[in-house]
Amino acid sequence: MPFTRRDFLGTTALGAVGLSLEGQEKPTESKPTPGSPAHSIIISSGNGFNHIDEGYEILRQGGDTLDAALRVARGPEDDPNDDSVGLGGLPNEEGVVELDASCMHGPTRRAGSVGGVRNIKNVSLVAKAVMEHTGHVMLVGEGAERFAVAQGFLRENLLTERSRKQWLLWKETHSDWWGPGLSTPEWKKRALPSPRSDNFHERVQRLYEVADELGIEPDLRRTAVHKVLFPPTGTIHCSALNEKGELSGCTTTSGLAWKLPGRCGDSPVIGAGCYTDQDVGSAGATGSGEENLKVAGAHTIVENMRHGMSPFDAGMEALQRIVRNYNHDMDRLRFVDMTYYILRKDGAYAGVSLWTGYEPGKPHRIVVHDGTTKRNEKTVSMFEGASEEWPPDPAVRAK
Repeated sequence: MPFTRRDFLGTTALGAVGLSLEGQEKPTESKPTPGSPAHSIIISSGNGFNHIDEGYEILRQGGDTLDAALRVARGPEDDPNDDSVGLGGLPNEEGVVELDASCMHGPTRRAGSVGGVRNIKNVSLVAKAVMEHTGHVMLVGEGAERFAVAQGFLRENLLTERSRKQWLLWKETHSDWWGPGLSTPEWKKRALPSPRSDNFHERVQRLYEVADELGIEPDLRRTAVHKVLFPPTGTIHCSALNEKGELSGCTTTSGLAWKLPGRCGDSPVIGAGCYTDQDVGSAGATGSGEENLKVAGAHTIVENMRHGMSPFDAGMEALQRIVRNYNHDMDRLRFVDMTYYILRKDGAYAGVSLWTGYEPGKPHRIVVHDGTTKRNEKTVSMFEGASEEWPPDPAVRAK
């Protein structure tokens, strides 16, 4: 079966952003409105769509905002077919699933976080347990796992048969994350076949052969080959606001596929993958974790709102910081993507992204539930078109 890389779409200049997309109009007010919002509201990344009703029901019954946000996050964590978080998450290069999560509770101004956790499925709840039952904010690795077990969480094998076969496909074809990264001046020296050779196509064909040998179902082979060649990231963020103006947020992930053991991205870092300030608002992120860490994206957005920016402008300014870190070099920025989910204390919200989506025709989305209906809304992107995953294939690198 032939494998073709999706076409890279053209870019637009910074600032060429349409504001007519559904739900993404800039608010007219310049500063957060005092008092309580008109109604409760939950926002999440797109993979929270099937679970946001349950989260909103907790708010409707007067429950805590963090419990509502965590209920949404637990949905993908429990789903073995969602390979971006929790059970069935794609593992590190050694075939071990390592999970990260963080949460912030606005009313009590507390936070909890865990990183590199193995064998525990619902790390979003473990992050809450760190917040409630320790004097710490972050626990990592083996210590976090032992703490979770002491709190009553069960150890279980998080590597599903589906994820295991995808990892074996990656392992047997010798893909890895060693070598220069995107941020180094030597990034073009990444060892890849020449665009003028047939090696890349031969490699893809070999991947399909190995996938067949490993027993990967025919209808899943293309997806598995794509994930081996272009390791995906995957995360869920959720922020919740009730009628009393109480805010909370959480973010949970299995991180970058085939990562080096011990790698933590932005999701478990308070202020990067998740940040909530009861006086201002809440924000979270999905996408290129390393890039978001360097701009402390969620904290930056909340601080921007504190100083009077709308949720939309606050998110766009954070994206501009990522662009600045690459000196506006579009040759490299096409391999970076970031989506921010932003909720202000008065109920105003925004979903913004660096690129329109990861694939043509599949835009980044923010899920919103305001008590009347749940809905998917397209994010407003800084650049038009689809981002490209790192590492690049030769045809993309040659452009």
